[in-house]
Amino acid sequence: MSRRAASVAAITVLVAGAAAVAARARNAVPVTRVGRSARVWRLSARNSARFAVSKIRGVGSPAERRAELDARFAVQTAADVARELGEMKGVLMKAGQMISFIFESLPEEAQAALATLQADAAPMAPTLAAGVVTEQLGGPPERVFLDWQDLPAAAASIGQVHRAVTPEGLDVAVKVQYPGVHEAIESDLDAAEVMYGMFSSMMLKGLDAKGLVDELRARMREELDYRLEAGNAAEFAELFAGHPWVRVPRVVPELSSEKILTTEWVDGMSFDEFRTHASHDTRQRAGEVIWRFAQYAVIQEGVFNGDPHPGNYIFHHDGSVTFLDFGLVKRWSPGEWETLYPTLDAVIVHRDPELLVRAMQQSGFLRPNHGLDPVHVFDYVSSPYVPYLTDEFTFTRQWMIDTIAKIFDVQGPHADVIEHLNVPPSFVILDRVVWGVNAILGKLEVGGPFRAMLLEYVAGGEPATDLGAAEAAWRAGARS
Repeated sequence: MSRRAASVAAITVLVAGAAAVAARARNAVPVTRVGRSARVWRLSARNSARFAVSKIRGVGSPAERRAELDARFAVQTAADVARELGEMKGVLMKAGQMISFIFESLPEEAQAALATLQADAAPMAPTLAAGVVTEQLGGPPERVFLDWQDLPAAAASIGQVHRAVTPEGLDVAVKVQYPGVHEAIESDLDAAEVMYGMFSSMMLKGLDAKGLVDELRARMREELDYRLEAGNAAEFAELFAGHPWVRVPRVVPELSSEKILTTEWVDGMSFDEFRTHASHDTRQRAGEVIWRFAQYAVIQEGVFNGDPHPGNYIFHHDGSVTFLDFGLVKRWSPGEWETLYPTLDAVIVHRDPELLVRAMQQSGFLRPNHGLDPVHVFDYVSSPYVPYLTDEFTFTRQWMIDTIAKIFDVQGPHADVIEHLNVPPSFVILDRVVWGVNAILGKLEVGGPFRAMLLEYVAGGEPATDLGAAEAAWRAGARS
């Protein structure tokens, strides 16, 4: 089987592995575990049968014909998975969103099918959305707003966005939460705990399954309360006020509630439009803006958006970027970053295998007496951080393909490292940011002196680019 067909097969296995999840959500989000589980297993069975047929047809065929069958299988399966997850909503749809732009080995058609999860999932009926507005804001949309668009501008994992105009004439984006999604997510996360336990017993024997799920559950519960997201968005707007390239929409608090979030409407390009139409220099600038937004928030402010995927960005012709969706936000608790950072410091700053292994043991990534060769551990652990181990680096889709293959090759040369690894719960959301930003930069093919750029944040280094100098000037002004 080709690498791209294997990637889609892995998506199906991932979905089936969550076993007790999934539901239909065009009109609501059913929450019974039996119903959600049954739908997942049907999805798995369909694609397992499709895979078997593809393999039988390929027996004895020339390599070119087998590759054609693998590609067809990948496209059909991706479309099936996207359709199902788009209607399920909740945790699995979030997983599908991440997979949709990280697994670069998929054919273009398969990636296009999965990309619908980023901003184009199946919406709920207009009457349901209107019902949520009525319940939360005290009246139907046509009374609360001067103008209200029944058809959503975007539909995602927890809610969908409608365009509207306030009585004062402000164009706004109104995010409306799906009825029943709270209970569905709780069910998903309960099932995920079982999945993590099975996963750790097979491969990551030191994995703290409960700690991981508790961390995810805490973040997802926060995401369900749009009042918290409104506060997060306001906090980020303040943190990046006056920034030369980062934009955060203003919240309209009087039209926001637990299940409704209203912010100013922002025009611009979607990720696909931007990739297609923007110049090389503009793509470079926007990619660096996304990268710097993440680094500054994680390292300097200790609060960061844990949901980096293309549907959460609006791109502008000057290379500036508007950042959306502050529901999944991680804040470092006292001591968390101080515990994690020595491991990253050993890889990025010192490039020292012995120091890395000691730091990993102290932070919980490796248990003592593992018997692993430090150089072997470094070769594996440093894979996502290769851009910071050289003076110049260009992110590419091929680099993402190769890196993902190395990280997830549980039967490959680093199988012994994978078996001994644990993932501290506090690292889960940061890891999501690392992979998400890497994937976006790979699609934009952003290049630059990333090692020197990162040293600006972790070691007080001098600005390595024009954007770095502009940000340094903004930081100096913001603190004065």
